[in-house]
Amino acid sequence: MIHDELQKLEKLATKIKGRMAELKSENEELKKLNSDLEGQLQAKEQEIEHFKNKIKISNIVDNRRMNSDDSTEMKDLIDNYIKEIDHLITHLSE
Repeated sequence: MIHDELQKLEKLATKIKGRMAELKSENEELKKLNSDLEGQLQAKEQEIEHFKNKIKISNIVDNRRMNSDDSTEMKDLIDNYIKEIDHLITHLSE
């Protein structure tokens, strides 16, 4: 009788060990997924900030009063700066 109870407890302990190993593995996978998603979120937040800055710069240029030649030149200059910054960000992201 005690022997049977011990066998049942050993089987239960074995099952628990197996389940714990499964849960540990699942936990590690979820941690990795969470880390990957946090990285993606951070990258998206940086993209959003970058686009916000583009919009702010465009609004500044649009609201600034100047003759059309100066305005066009300023927009081209800022667009070139933005392209250069985009290129640098892409290069740094790699």
